[in-house]
Amino acid sequence: MNRALITVSDLSLYHGRRLVLERVNLAIQPGEIVTIVGPNGSGKTSLLKCLIGAEPPSAGSVRRKPGLKVGYVPQKLHLDPAFPINAARFLRLAGASRSRRTEIVEMLGIGGIMNHQMAALSGGQLQRLLLAHALIGKPELLVLDEAAQGLDQPSVAAFYQRIEHVRQELGCAILMVSHDLHVVMSASDRVVCLNGHVCCEGTPTVVSEAPEYRRLFGFGTEGALALYRHTHDHRHDHGDTPDHADAG
Repeated sequence: MNRALITVSDLSLYHGRRLVLERVNLAIQPGEIVTIVGPNGSGKTSLLKCLIGAEPPSAGSVRRKPGLKVGYVPQKLHLDPAFPINAARFLRLAGASRSRRTEIVEMLGIGGIMNHQMAALSGGQLQRLLLAHALIGKPELLVLDEAAQGLDQPSVAAFYQRIEHVRQELGCAILMVSHDLHVVMSASDRVVCLNGHVCCEGTPTVVSEAPEYRRLFGFGTEGALALYRHTHDHRHDHGDTPDHADAG
């Protein structure tokens, strides 16, 4: 019997005439932490959209467990600084009971920001609030689309430690897209290396030693991080749009 929360079979996706994803096969099992890594423009965000039903595949199939509850943490939340909404009101929008909200707030240690205006929160505070919003509905699968983007290095490490704590406390599976390869490799049960197709997948150790991974990212995860930073900074120096605004 297939216990997978999501099963992807031969998924392909076109944006116009451009092939974004080709014959992707993937399954997300209950309780595991899976991270999707890949270079800019490799289709990571597009795959997430297909998995959660936000974009239909051009070919192949995505099967979800009936009634699957998904919590989603986006890359960014665009806020109008003039719009008056505090953290507590934002969490009430999730529609859960007060006791459930209190449980999640205490678990994530964000009780001190409940009366703060969202526009005044730091990057780390906002990400914890978005995580709380995603968890209130008791998801079986938590999806994080580069949710630690823009945080400083200590905050990134703390964020991934918090994600492991969430898995232990709530038992949900976690699917992440991330560029923080040096952290991801120790924070994941399974890593999927994507570059328009699945280049390789397996435990962090297996993937880091795979020839396909090394061709994309160099030798070692520190080299991978340096490669991403160089490319990312170079693109922004020239005013280009990063991949997450496009096909991911």
